[in-house]
Amino acid sequence: MNGFKKELTDNILTFWMDKMQDNMHGGFYGRIDSNNKLHPKADKGAILNARILWTFSAAYRILGSEEYLKIAQCAFDYITKYFIDRVHGGAYWAVDYLGNPVNTKKQTYVQGFMLYGFSEFYRATKNEQALELAIDFFHLIEKCYDEKLGGYFEAFTKEWLPLDDMRLSEKDENEKKTMNTHLHVLEPYTNLYRIWKNEKLEQALKRLINIFEKRILDSKTHHLNLFFDEEWNIKSTAISYGHDIEASWLLFEAVEVLDDLKVREDIKLLSIKIADAAAEGISAERGMIYEKNGKKIDKERHWWVQAEAVVGFMYAYKNSGNIKYKQYAEQIWTYIKEQMIDEKAGEWYWSRLADGSINQQDDKAGFWKCPYHNGRMCMEMIENFNLV
Repeated sequence: MNGFKKELTDNILTFWMDKMQDNMHGGFYGRIDSNNKLHPKADKGAILNARILWTFSAAYRILGSEEYLKIAQCAFDYITKYFIDRVHGGAYWAVDYLGNPVNTKKQTYVQGFMLYGFSEFYRATKNEQALELAIDFFHLIEKCYDEKLGGYFEAFTKEWLPLDDMRLSEKDENEKKTMNTHLHVLEPYTNLYRIWKNEKLEQALKRLINIFEKRILDSKTHHLNLFFDEEWNIKSTAISYGHDIEASWLLFEAVEVLDDLKVREDIKLLSIKIADAAAEGISAERGMIYEKNGKKIDKERHWWVQAEAVVGFMYAYKNSGNIKYKQYAEQIWTYIKEQMIDEKAGEWYWSRLADGSINQQDDKAGFWKCPYHNGRMCMEMIENFNLV
């Protein structure tokens, strides 16, 4: 397996530097559509900007290029100027192209990605303001914790009051607790613990791991349940293969950073079982399919699912020594190179549809299509597996 550094530097990062910087209004454009058309007046999403901050901070830390630091600094400056609510705290969901808030809801998922970006910017630059913000966002997210029944509530109004529609996207169930938000609180807490060995953070990270073990994971199938009500009653039957494989390695990363040997060994074994469950989604046509709900199978092959599969199966190989996981990763990396990368216009397609055709509906860059999943895949292979 090779070609990760070239893909990262020559395709993914170059696309975002060349095509997404908004030199007129600051920060980054909100959208490039599936036809590679720029929409300069599109709203700018918090998730997109936080993920750009994380990606270019990590790229600078790993590769040392000053041009990546420049982009990371731009993202940091834009976020701190426009996305943070100076009155009520936290980050808005979206601003318009001029930087004015247009959707002020406070999604816990967004606060997690802000923390992820700030903590990585500090790792790369030792910028004290970034560390202070990361710690502030940790304390903010902890206020979203359900002290009675455990877990983090999904979303709030601008003033941190209850919200009727808590959905992260239109595809999601309107429930108070979700696997997705918990996964993307685990992820930034892990990154923050690398740089801030705080006892409350350590307890929160261990508590999150326990929530995945006891509440979110199906102990029989080792798939993740996706949606829950306040009392942790399961409210969905869908299986998300991409989240399964992503969780398998993010859980192991968390226990590695915690450096608790007993918990580490338990989660290492569990992470392999989750990877095995995720492998059910590897398609006969290659690549990993999106999800299954009962007998209904969504065979669309999304960009982010492929990226997480390469990382997750390489971790399963590392932790088990079983060559089949490496072969899964190699197979999916080959699929990415042949089917997901847009050789002409840059970056990756959103997905291939069930019939193998290119998805012409969803964006090339936007609220959800960011350089984070595929960029992180490349950096994981470079930094942790010595594959360039």
